[in-house]
Amino acid sequence: MEIFCPYLSHIPSIDIREQFQILICPRHVFLCDLYIYFFFFLDDVSAESSTEFPDRLSLMEVRLQAQEDEITLLKSSLADALRKLRLHDQQIPLLKQQLIAGKRNGLFQCANIKIFPRVYWYFKCIKTPSSPPQSEPFRNNRAKAARTARAHALKPQHPPRPHPQKSQHPAHTEAHSPPFGRERKCCALTPKSGVKHWLASIKMFIRGRPITMYIPSNILNYEELRMDLPSQKLDLDWVYGYRGRDCRANLYLLPSGEAVYFIACVVVLYHINNQTQRHYQKHTDCVRCLAIHPDKVRVASGQTAGVDKDGKPLQPFVHIWDSKTLVTLQQVGLGTFERGVGALAFSSSDAGTFLCVIDDSNEHMLSVWDWNKNIKHVEVKSTNEAVLAVDFSPTDTNNIISCGKSHVYFWTMSAGTLTKKQGIFGKYKKPKFVLCFVFSLTGDVLTGDSEGNILTWGKSAADTKTLGKGAKETFQIMKQTRAHEGSVFTLCILQGGAILSGGGKDRKVIRWSADLAPERECEIPEKFGAVRTIADVDGEELLVGTTRNAILRGSFSDGFVGHVDEMWGLATHPTQNIFLTCGNDRQVCVWNAEDHKLDWCTTLEESGLCADFSPNGGVVSVGLSTGRWVVLDLQTKEVVTDLTDGNEQLSVMRYSPDGSFLAVGSHDNFIYIYNVTEGGRRYTRFGKCTGHSSFITHLDWSKDGKYIMSNSGDYEILYWDVASGCKLLRNRFESKDREWASYTCVLGFHVMGERKSFFFYDFRYKWFLLRKQHNEPYL
Repeated sequence: MEIFCPYLSHIPSIDIREQFQILICPRHVFLCDLYIYFFFFLDDVSAESSTEFPDRLSLMEVRLQAQEDEITLLKSSLADALRKLRLHDQQIPLLKQQLIAGKRNGLFQCANIKIFPRVYWYFKCIKTPSSPPQSEPFRNNRAKAARTARAHALKPQHPPRPHPQKSQHPAHTEAHSPPFGRERKCCALTPKSGVKHWLASIKMFIRGRPITMYIPSNILNYEELRMDLPSQKLDLDWVYGYRGRDCRANLYLLPSGEAVYFIACVVVLYHINNQTQRHYQKHTDCVRCLAIHPDKVRVASGQTAGVDKDGKPLQPFVHIWDSKTLVTLQQVGLGTFERGVGALAFSSSDAGTFLCVIDDSNEHMLSVWDWNKNIKHVEVKSTNEAVLAVDFSPTDTNNIISCGKSHVYFWTMSAGTLTKKQGIFGKYKKPKFVLCFVFSLTGDVLTGDSEGNILTWGKSAADTKTLGKGAKETFQIMKQTRAHEGSVFTLCILQGGAILSGGGKDRKVIRWSADLAPERECEIPEKFGAVRTIADVDGEELLVGTTRNAILRGSFSDGFVGHVDEMWGLATHPTQNIFLTCGNDRQVCVWNAEDHKLDWCTTLEESGLCADFSPNGGVVSVGLSTGRWVVLDLQTKEVVTDLTDGNEQLSVMRYSPDGSFLAVGSHDNFIYIYNVTEGGRRYTRFGKCTGHSSFITHLDWSKDGKYIMSNSGDYEILYWDVASGCKLLRNRFESKDREWASYTCVLGFHVMGERKSFFFYDFRYKWFLLRKQHNEPYL
């Protein structure tokens, strides 16, 4: 049989007892016109414990990574300084010989390199075709500059100090650079036609690292360049992915036929039948929890604390919004919650007047709000342990239940105070985690725990022998039902009173009768992970969110298939509207961007981190995490080439415009160049670009396929002459007018903004402000 998937193309049948359709495949990608954003999640091994102090751990990881970045910059700066010293040492003996021999021409030829960079730039300006014709005063200035150069050449160990009031010419060296900010360098020339200013370069500083960017010759007046923001804006088109790894109760079905869930800082409303998406985008950082109002229209979503684009901390809050219009109705708790919002619930017995919130502070503060008026009625410390779920009693707003690590609390709200009673496990084994709970139609409380049991709780008279005289009634276990092997991650009540449970280790979805007698079950394939949450569609059809970030749609007469884990590599086809993704799940997937479907998928032996299509579109090269890289045939989906460069992960693959070369950027600081023949099916090593002080992040080919521009992790811009044997171009000034086939590098004049603009994104802080809590290397 074949399985139809609303996002994917037809997938060959799989021999399992029951088949389901895929609703969402967790390729954590945001398509915004031409931009695609990636999102990454924690390992599911720590799914149960990931809620313990996540933000504190996150901040420590971010601080550690920042220190490592500074160390990397210091190392690269030292390597750059040593490289410059070696260059000077090589030129000084030659300069002395030329001085002794009286070779004036040789003097200026040597000065062109770095000994007299100001004079060198001066003469380069004169010789450029765009320079004005030389008048007599101009030639006199040239002769004067030559005499000055000869005079200073006699004392090379004492370079001239620029006068602070004189205009300075751009230099290849940063000896007189300001300690911070941006430096603009210009030279005033005075031809007969008048005075004009030529701007040679602009220097910017990133984390203390000076970056010099040379201005193309066709830009005569930099100050007149338009620096306004473009009128076009990005619109979020489609979201591939779902956050199931470390969040709970985050998948619901609305009466409109839309499934509502979140990933990163966006809440997605996906219409199942129409296969369309809408997006709520008012959050400033990762959404962590959802709650649906009893009217099934209004939605509450809580976010974690984060940082803005300048690195300043952002406060967590809760948004209540209309799912029909996507209009924000209320913002609750700004300045009240710490670290983030961990759990939410609307009251149901009073038409949703109140909202209960538990934050992620050390005490996990529990607060109850009249959200329409934005008034906090009561707040109390909950527990120092992790809290995973909270909800109001369906029959009494004054009764609230919360659960988490080794506890179940029954709260009573009265006269502006909250009092709690702890559930007593008694003779039953106390679980490490109580992961979820629901209210049955009879009013009982059913909890699922890490021991694989469903416990039925009820009120009973206090055991005076155990608790002493005067003890009040307690909540105790009335019944224990063995449900799953491993944890019970989710419980769901169906309209008729039946109960659905989702397992962790056994990955089963089991349907129970109202009295907890098992009726039917099915199993999720291992590659999808455990069942994170279940949403009822119509009593028979289900939506299942998994711990490996997939949303599956089907019934007990069908089964599940899909795609998992975080993604790193992305490439777009040169002629067709398709794109390729690869990641830590070792799968390579080719997607149809028009139909939002998966064309095909194959599994590699290692994680894929980068990819690029050949210009003819027939093959695609994929860089792996161990230095290996493979070339896949798009028609047969088979590996046609398998090679290895170094033993560190590869970060970028890039074909030359004509497809005759392939450049492979690695974390070992090298760029490997290959000759490509036979339509992209045969590769032979051509050379290696050596000179970067840190790992390669981006690279681009020139239009003629002879040169490469590259960026590294320490914010370095280098240029390479590939046709001449992968030589490093020492004089970057000569590359200012070169035309590039693509411009994916994030450093350079063409992608430079104003002083407050960011042209190199640190994915831990910025990329859509989505990954504060994850410690990942740069892409």
